[in-house]
Amino acid sequence: FSQGERSPSPLPTDWEDDERMAFLFSAFKENRDVDPTDWDSKINFWTPLIVESCRRRGSVCVRLQDLNDSFRRKGSAPLGLVTVIQSLLRSGKVQKESDFAASVGSGWLSWSVGLLLVRPLKWTLSALLGTGRVPLEESFVVIELVKEKASALLTAYQSSPLVGRSLLSFQEMRSLASHICPDETTLCLALLQLQREKYVTVSLHEEEKLVKFSQAGQGRVSPVTEVDLGIYQLQRSEKLLEERVEALGQEAEKCKEQAKALLQEGKKTQALRCLRGRKHVEKKADRLYAQLETVKGILDRIASSHTDRLVMQAYQAGVAALRISLKGVSAARAENLVDQIQELCDTQDDVNRTLAGGALDSADGESGELEEELKSLLEEGAPDTSLTLPEVPAQPLATKESAVLDDAFFRSLPSVPAAKITDEDLEKELCRLKLWVFSLLLWLCHLLMAYADGLLLTNVLGDELSSTRVFCCAADLLI
Repeated sequence: FSQGERSPSPLPTDWEDDERMAFLFSAFKENRDVDPTDWDSKINFWTPLIVESCRRRGSVCVRLQDLNDSFRRKGSAPLGLVTVIQSLLRSGKVQKESDFAASVGSGWLSWSVGLLLVRPLKWTLSALLGTGRVPLEESFVVIELVKEKASALLTAYQSSPLVGRSLLSFQEMRSLASHICPDETTLCLALLQLQREKYVTVSLHEEEKLVKFSQAGQGRVSPVTEVDLGIYQLQRSEKLLEERVEALGQEAEKCKEQAKALLQEGKKTQALRCLRGRKHVEKKADRLYAQLETVKGILDRIASSHTDRLVMQAYQAGVAALRISLKGVSAARAENLVDQIQELCDTQDDVNRTLAGGALDSADGESGELEEELKSLLEEGAPDTSLTLPEVPAQPLATKESAVLDDAFFRSLPSVPAAKITDEDLEKELCRLKLWVFSLLLWLCHLLMAYADGLLLTNVLGDELSSTRVFCCAADLLI
């Protein structure tokens, strides 16, 4: 950089190293094969530095003259920048501005970008200065930077209130991209990149430059149609009518203020003239407002028709999808399937009942025998009711009055416990008896189960066990 001039981008760490910068400012070898390391080292140093310098300036183009001025150090300019630009051209990282515009196609954008034709005088001047095939004033587009600008411009449109409008004038585009593109050339190059990516298309209508963006849901932008031009004319008429109505309102208010001032000065005739002018302006404003309402109504109908078309398209897609999904399906076929399912369910129920009934029938004989054995066990385990009771005494028992309570009688009675029996002791005794009864019942159940297992074991193994041996096995099990 020239002395006292501030760089547009941060300087690399090697910039203050005189030895290193002397090597980087020197010219390239004539052929890379002579010293590939020397060649690649310089290319890798200057390429990112050039791109970052353009990015910080907000530009997407670079010229050799600008690079010589920007990277001047201690009065010297780099000698190898021509080779760097040629290398970038070969790799496709930069492209001539004229070639970039011509590669997109015809249109007013191609003729709006800077220097599409280089004058012979500049070619001669560049040859005299020793720049070879790269003129000093030739403009080159940095592809990486123009893609960044195009993406930022598309994002700005999609997030702006203008997103509902497909056609925009070039003046509206300049206002929209004022914070993105510093000049008109940069804006045109960004639009050319969007046109290359099929996001915009351009047209010239009645000497007016128009830009059409792709709408939401569209893969690419469609050509400008008569419908688009009609909607654009209506939108422009709406804007003009709104501005005119607002201006007439301000004029009517101004007439009113003038009439007040003249009336205070005593100039009644002039005040009446101002009021007549105000009435005339208000009538004109009312007429324009009615036209404005008509234009808005038409635009609302167009918007509604667009919505209706989208709904119809959705209906058509739904009908087509439903027709495909119901292909081969009918009410008769559905009834047939239901009947088959019911028949199979009935068959399964019959099979289950048959299997369950067979199992019960096969066990009827054994169940009867087991019930007889259980009955006999209950009869054997029942207590013997034929107990020998004492004879009923023939003499009547002595009553309380006639009985003689001698000492022998009192001695035969059990002794009275020393401690008083409480309710808690009675409860414990009752619980103990319940446990004893429960243990007895459990023992009987085990005995019956052991007896039954012995019978079943006898039937299965064919072992001719006697009833005595069965009871012995049951007793062993219980012990």
